[in-house]
Amino acid sequence: MIHVQHIYKKFDDLEVLHDINATFEDGKTNLIIGQSGSGKTVLMKNLVGLFTPTSGKILYDGRDLVTMTKQEKVSLRREMGMIFQSAALFDSISVLENVMFPLDMFSTMTLRERKHRAQECLDRVNLSGAGDKFPGELSGGMQKRVAIARAIVMNPKYLFCDEPNSGLDPKTSLVIDGLLHGITQEYGITTIINTHDMNSVLGIGENIIFICKGRVGWRGNSAQVMSSTNEDLNDLVFASELFKKVKETESKSDKSDK
Repeated sequence: MIHVQHIYKKFDDLEVLHDINATFEDGKTNLIIGQSGSGKTVLMKNLVGLFTPTSGKILYDGRDLVTMTKQEKVSLRREMGMIFQSAALFDSISVLENVMFPLDMFSTMTLRERKHRAQECLDRVNLSGAGDKFPGELSGGMQKRVAIARAIVMNPKYLFCDEPNSGLDPKTSLVIDGLLHGITQEYGITTIINTHDMNSVLGIGENIIFICKGRVGWRGNSAQVMSSTNEDLNDLVFASELFKKVKETESKSDKSDK
């Protein structure tokens, strides 16, 4: 579990994050949402150690990332899996070798063990026969699934996903959401997803943090989003035509019940 306590982040005189407090729970898909420029990406970068907060604590099961030594941070990062906005695969090596890469870098497994583990992860994301292919031979959705396999190959305790559905069609996005949610529950991972995909919010948002102008504007889950009275949140969520129709349908249903 990750606890964020009173995080502030300034760049020179510009305060981007103001007194952020949040809990990201084990075994749940934790979503960070917000408008562009709200500070959600800066928050994510603080969580993974790419930025250092101006003040505050980021506690990984009680261990404060902010005060860790360099060696302690290296050790913590081995407990993290990362899925980037682009799949960020190596084009010159095979899919299986891409998934093996973290094992090659950080594990003491034999080559046979590394191949076996990488294949297990490809099987888990339904890409059993893709190991010998190269990333350029795969669709965007399949590349994202390879990225998921690579992110979980080290059995991470924490999984960070930066806009995992970026550039994907709605149907493929649902597949990716389903995989992330299933893997999170199966392995009890603390999964944190930075997203603007409202289908993800409704489908897998078990614990949602809404960032607005550098502050936590709302927190809740997917069921509570639809009944929120937070105007800033509603402006974000119901900008989607799909969500407008859902809201209208619910409103009509409520009136008919009365």
